[in-house]
Amino acid sequence: MENLFLLLDGFQVVFTLQNVLVTLLGAVLGLIVGAMPGVGSLAGVALLLPLTYRFNPTTAIIMLGALYYSNMYGGSFSAILLNIPGDTPAVMTALDGYPMAMKRKRPGQALFTSNISSFVGGLIGMLILTFMGPALADLGLKFGPAEMTALLLVAMTSIGWLVGKNPTKGVVLTLVGILIATMGMDTLTGSPRYNFGSMYLLGGIPFTPFVIGSVGFAQVLKLVSEKNNKVEAHLEEKLTIKGSLLTRHELRRLLPPALRSGFLGTFVGVLPGAGATTGSFLGYALQKSFKSEEELGTGAIEGVAACEAANNAAAAGSFAPLLALGIPGSGTGAVLLGGLMMWGLNPGPLLFSTQPDFCWGLISSLFLANLLTLMIALLIIPFLIKILTVPIKLMIPAITVICIVGAYSTSNSMYGVLVMFVSGVLGFVLDRNGYSTAPMLLSFVLAPLLESNMRKAFIISRGSIGIFFDKPISLVLMLILFAIILTPIVRGVVTKIQGSKG
Repeated sequence: MENLFLLLDGFQVVFTLQNVLVTLLGAVLGLIVGAMPGVGSLAGVALLLPLTYRFNPTTAIIMLGALYYSNMYGGSFSAILLNIPGDTPAVMTALDGYPMAMKRKRPGQALFTSNISSFVGGLIGMLILTFMGPALADLGLKFGPAEMTALLLVAMTSIGWLVGKNPTKGVVLTLVGILIATMGMDTLTGSPRYNFGSMYLLGGIPFTPFVIGSVGFAQVLKLVSEKNNKVEAHLEEKLTIKGSLLTRHELRRLLPPALRSGFLGTFVGVLPGAGATTGSFLGYALQKSFKSEEELGTGAIEGVAACEAANNAAAAGSFAPLLALGIPGSGTGAVLLGGLMMWGLNPGPLLFSTQPDFCWGLISSLFLANLLTLMIALLIIPFLIKILTVPIKLMIPAITVICIVGAYSTSNSMYGVLVMFVSGVLGFVLDRNGYSTAPMLLSFVLAPLLESNMRKAFIISRGSIGIFFDKPISLVLMLILFAIILTPIVRGVVTKIQGSKG
């Protein structure tokens, strides 16, 4: 109850003209940054940090917090309309969002689903942050290298049969993603690996050009390869906000996965280094174990809702360890932490008692940013959908330019563009042969985190595998891992026995 009164005090801080305006500005900039492939929340917050130097600390962090949070909304726009994820969490959104927009001809409903799910997931994350922030931060501290390794192993072994109908293809591409992720400098020793004598490969394969190429540019190659493409608009009728609304039945389909992913995403956001990308993936994985009215990966509302709710909840949850412990949960959190220290604030257990106006003002501003971002995102749906009215002969060069600019902006060199082109060809070839690129992208993201935590765990235990079974959290996760691996094997054996009896 005390936290509720403190939250109300925080709203008094937020509801000044200056703070409302910077929240609105952060929401608008976050949507723009999120929708731009190659920028993302980390670069967006870092680039706009100098704009806040003249603000007082509370106003500055309110603007950056709103920008970071609204970025999670914006990332889905290009993923749904162009199949080019604006940021890494939107990789999962593209799996169902793009088919829903293009194959099912429901782009307005896909964007509406994304926006409402983002709002629901974020609201859950903020409510949990309000009432359980410090407690969640303490729970996050219990996840050491062994626990994080076990959690990531569960995630990695799930990828193969989460995406597509053929688990074997999923496993193969998961391994390909891991191999690509090992290129570059060793995460612990700093020694070069698989650089083949190239100075560019010393830094590894940059993720943003890799994902833009394998998803976005591969889509361009697919459009070019399709013969007899008529020069016509993708949409036959003008869509309005009213025409983009979901039916009551569709809202009932949306809510359960959004609520489940909201709770899961908040928990993942608290974990050090996990981030919204892991939250989005695990939200989709959780939905896979529940019944969906339409098959996931074909344009299902449940798939879009699960991803978007999870990544927005994770973004909100990441503020718990940042404020209560001074531990950033992601790269963007590290930039925010640097901003706090620059303004003379020391995040930690005492921050809530020594700077209550700052802490509760920030938390309250997230509620306002969530509402403002939802309103703006819904209002611009008709303008966003105009993208799909562009003829294909103009769409192909436009998407190509977006891919090149997005790839170049991350590396400031043609190396990023070259990676984008090569991964685009790879993604196109895989798609033509019935392979989904999602497992490769997801394992590419999670592999460095898995490797780093696993090696740290073995260093701590001096090579003993027992460290993964010593503590309750890691033990439970390892049992889940064995269950995931053994279930299809046991199911196959049972099917063969039943077949022989028949």
